[in-house]
Amino acid sequence: MIERRSTMKSSIREQHTAYWMLVLPGFLIYFMVLAFPTVVSILLSVSNFKGGQLFGGKNPWKIVGFYKYKVLFRDPYFYMALKNNMWIVLISVFGQIPLGFILAYILYRGIVKAADFFQSMIFMPSVISTVVIGILWSAFFSPRGAYPELIKLFKPDYVYQGSVNHPMIPVLFVILWMYTGNYLIIFIANLQKIDSSVIEAAKIDGASEMQALRYIILPALSGVIVTSAILAISGSLKSFDLIYVMTAGGPAHQTSVLSVYMYDKAFINAPDYPMANAISTVMIVISFALIGLTKLAEKKFGGRE
Repeated sequence: MIERRSTMKSSIREQHTAYWMLVLPGFLIYFMVLAFPTVVSILLSVSNFKGGQLFGGKNPWKIVGFYKYKVLFRDPYFYMALKNNMWIVLISVFGQIPLGFILAYILYRGIVKAADFFQSMIFMPSVISTVVIGILWSAFFSPRGAYPELIKLFKPDYVYQGSVNHPMIPVLFVILWMYTGNYLIIFIANLQKIDSSVIEAAKIDGASEMQALRYIILPALSGVIVTSAILAISGSLKSFDLIYVMTAGGPAHQTSVLSVYMYDKAFINAPDYPMANAISTVMIVISFALIGLTKLAEKKFGGRE
């Protein structure tokens, strides 16, 4: 009996050792890459850090409180950047995802021919360099670009002055065009997992195309839709490269987003590292809040994957 207990304890100890050997490398990588920088960023946001001796900060930094957050929430440019980020979130969640699903459904059901060709063309912008796309579209929408020339074909007296009144519209259009292909691929991959015989059986029983879509396909993809929404939200809040290449936040900060606003505070003119880290902390909080709302919507409407 004693020998049996000793054997069981040894087996449990071996299982624990094996568990930690498997988990510890991943935990250490997660801590070093994500958790540790996040904690440091939060600490810097409530400090007087000047960049250290390398950047001219002679005095040792210390915790000074939430002063930078007070300054941040009084800055009108912060709210302008936040508003632009919310526009990107809306165009991503309510533009890219529905459009990607509609296109995926059309290709999956064979409503158009040459589905592989259209799938490749729609997905292609997602694999092209963001810098290249930003330069091409900024040239397209410039006063001497192709866009004003196209407008003049229909209105010869039209004088193009750039997107002064609505500078975010070209940016939102490019974001919609560029990333819809990602969701197209996600939805096509998951549509192919649905047994087509179930849909055909429903059609034989008299179900219309819209009824099959509503009662069979959408419930089967509810979890995928929620996951896509989370990806869209997280991607929208960290969008930087495309906007920086196209407009650099101009004119007059009208196309600035939180990531560009943070970059300006950290690296342009006199660096303000606590303010930049305060902005990044606010971005994390907003991201978690939006993802939490998405998960609540999933529970209410019943995500199944």
